[in-house]
Amino acid sequence: MSFQAECRCTAMGILPHTDIDRAQNLALSMDIPFWPQLPKISYYEDMYVQASENFPGIVVDVDAKLISLDTAKFYEDLIRYAEYQSTDSIFDISPQYSQVYHAFLALDLQEYPAIRGQSTGPISFGLSVCDENKRPIIYNEDVRTILFEFFRNKINMQYHTLKRKNDNAFMWIDEPGLEMLFTSITGYPSEKAHEEVADLLETIDGIKGIHLCGNPDWNFLLTSNIDMLSFDAYLRGEIFSKYTHQVRQFLEQGRIISWGIVPTYTEVLQEETVESLTAKLESYWRVLESEHLDCQTIAKQSLIAPATCCLMNMDGAETVERAYRMVRDISETLKERYY
Repeated sequence: MSFQAECRCTAMGILPHTDIDRAQNLALSMDIPFWPQLPKISYYEDMYVQASENFPGIVVDVDAKLISLDTAKFYEDLIRYAEYQSTDSIFDISPQYSQVYHAFLALDLQEYPAIRGQSTGPISFGLSVCDENKRPIIYNEDVRTILFEFFRNKINMQYHTLKRKNDNAFMWIDEPGLEMLFTSITGYPSEKAHEEVADLLETIDGIKGIHLCGNPDWNFLLTSNIDMLSFDAYLRGEIFSKYTHQVRQFLEQGRIISWGIVPTYTEVLQEETVESLTAKLESYWRVLESEHLDCQTIAKQSLIAPATCCLMNMDGAETVERAYRMVRDISETLKERYY
């Protein structure tokens, strides 16, 4: 790692804001800032829409708020895709698909210890986007082959763009679909899924992490080729901390865990304090001590974050902003305690 985690704070990309400056200022209030995704401003700011730009066969219906794949168009577009895939711009995010990303890139970001970008991953995209028969595109082998290649290039393009703004830039791949990937719910053979995800991770440049809020195959993730794992520790911390051996090995290899410990839903957050959430997090760390891990070591390789993104609160951005303040306070509390 080119920077130390040391209980610094960061957060996920999606925010409920309708004001770009306010959202960007909130993101910049984190030790490790990120560019916000603001789907309430425009459908093009949705993480799946942003990831879809220039993918062969994709149709974006802004009025219906729907992304789909036209199979016939997919094969027609492959000719153009083959001709232009060596051009970096085909994998970039244009201003139409994110005003916020380009506003972030216009800033001087060198002073931060690191900055972070994010992209939806191919698994979640492939399970969420359907063809004209309402079939998830991940089941089409021709599409899936392009899917993994496309996302590798798209993620690497963003990483290298951000690295020009800060030497310690890194990427999180948002993969909520991993929760259901290795189950019988999909129809995507688990052996094939493991192989393709592993191959993708091998080809991602720089420091890379996976972020998800669900309950996936923790053993697979903790033994995969990632440098960071970001998860909902508020809901999943008890389960996660039982993987003591895998977590120890993960940390021994110098990797980082981002603990999403602060809930972002109004009713849940109202029941918590900085003290209660700090105690909850440290209780998970103490479980891990049984595997000869001390809290000092865990803290050194930990980031502190909100538990999840949230667009649903009735108070707009107020609860999320309060959650971010608590993230910063917990981060400072832990820095003082362990450093």
